[in-house]
Amino acid sequence: MADAPTTRIWFGRLVFFVFGVVLILAQLLPLDTRPSIWAAPNWGLAAILVWVSRRPDYAPVISVAALVFLADLLFQRPPGLWSALVVILSEILRARAHGIRNMPFALEWGTVAAGIVAITLINRAALMVVMTNQAPLALTLIQMMMTIIFYPLVVVVAHFLFGVSRPALGQVDSKGHRL
Repeated sequence: MADAPTTRIWFGRLVFFVFGVVLILAQLLPLDTRPSIWAAPNWGLAAILVWVSRRPDYAPVISVAALVFLADLLFQRPPGLWSALVVILSEILRARAHGIRNMPFALEWGTVAAGIVAITLINRAALMVVMTNQAPLALTLIQMMMTIIFYPLVVVVAHFLFGVSRPALGQVDSKGHRL
């Protein structure tokens, strides 16, 4: 007989990965061919950070790395740099997930925002050091701010559509470990 919590975790992991691939493919659709004067939020980054900060067991590090590396390849970014930064940020948030669970939402949002700012600036500086062509600084900053601003919307969508919520205070996994 299958253990219900284990099945739930594997289903949550599958939903996370499929949702990430759908977000990547949706961003590849050519909906408008004119150059844009503003940058849309990085929906994939916001979704990864929501899953990792709220239900780290649903977003294993290998799935996070695979999704971001796939996005690097498909969006023609230098492969590996952004992936490494997102994995590092997600692992920092994963390590603090228990503390984030007890925080009010504003502090969670601030913690995630600080991480987004940090990895964006580190990515920008690293690409500047190796003299890689980059988007204009204004577009990078707009995308960073839009990702931070729309983080609560991603939290709401993840909660109501996918059931990604903070574990209850006494909740345990199938092996009796606290979540």
